Amino acid sequence: MGPELSVPPLFSPIAPAIHPNHSAIVVQTAAWAETFRIGSAELRDDLVGRDFGSLCARILPDGRQEVVSLLSDFALWLSAVDEVQDAHGAEGSGDLVGLLHRLIRVAQNPEAPMLDDDPLAAGLRDLRLRIDRFCTAGQSARWGDALREYFFSVVWEAAHRRAGSLPALGDYTLMRLYNGQTAVMLPILEMGHAYELQPHERDRVSVRAAAEMASFVTTWDRDVFSYHQEHGGRKVSHLNVLRVLEQEHGLGPGAALGLAARQRDRVMTLFLRLSDRLAERGSPQLRQYLHGLACYIRGAQDWGLASSPELLPSVFTDTPADDSHEPLDIPAIAWWWDLVARSS
Repeated sequence: MGPELSVPPLFSPIAPAIHPNHSAIVVQTAAWAETFRIGSAELRDDLVGRDFGSLCARILPDGRQEVVSLLSDFALWLSAVDEVQDAHGAEGSGDLVGLLHRLIRVAQNPEAPMLDDDPLAAGLRDLRLRIDRFCTAGQSARWGDALREYFFSVVWEAAHRRAGSLPALGDYTLMRLYNGQTAVMLPILEMGHAYELQPHERDRVSVRAAAEMASFVTTWDRDVFSYHQEHGGRKVSHLNVLRVLEQEHGLGPGAALGLAARQRDRVMTLFLRLSDRLAERGSPQLRQYLHGLACYIRGAQDWGLASSPELLPSVFTDTPADDSHEPLDIPAIAWWWDLVARSS
């Protein structure tokens, strides 16, 4: 166990909310994991205990209950893939890549006679068939593309785990946009409210940037939470932004925590400014999408705090630790600030 860290209050001027039927969603996801025998009995107990139903009830507080349940089951499934990554990744990248490619085929074509005895594949088939009930063909395709990107990042992470290495900050930031699970869950937000963002808005660089900012904030928050849990004696992932910042800048844990908090606050303030400007001229569907991104950020924060109340603060603040309009010195995302500057 490392030295005790003091996690500062979270800058989050987004109102909290939770679906009124969140308790039923939690129960449903536990039953789903048991029905499809996701992982070992021990792993299922652990995954169910993480309370993904409450997370997704916060992400879609006023969404269709069937879709909130779908999102919750998918969140549990993704975490099961993370656990499988450890086992297969230790055996070599080829074994892991092969499994993930077969799972992608199952997601694309659930009728394909592949991995018939694999619980993860069975769960994925069920997820895909349920997604088809609530989405258009375009939304289903985007979900599949996002899953492929997520799997690519899983392989990247597994390589670092095997080597016991840490990436540079720029590489970590880029891949964290995909392997933090946020990006692969975002396509389901539209299904939760029965709308489809049209190509002339979805394909705008600024709209994609807003989604990436939401992913950055939630993954930086998750890294801070998990690092703090480790310092409370809990096992967490080897890859973490605080470790990366310690390596990149030669910092101690406390200084790395402060820097990570300032980075996420600067991105959060940028996200709020960009969202406001996009909403001013956007369609009702775009405004709903931007609202969904905000709910995702706050929902993930509330869920993360609730998971470790004895270790983390439960205090939020309306004042960012860093509200500078200058870009972060991370090439993969520095262009975000140009988007807001051009729209001023």
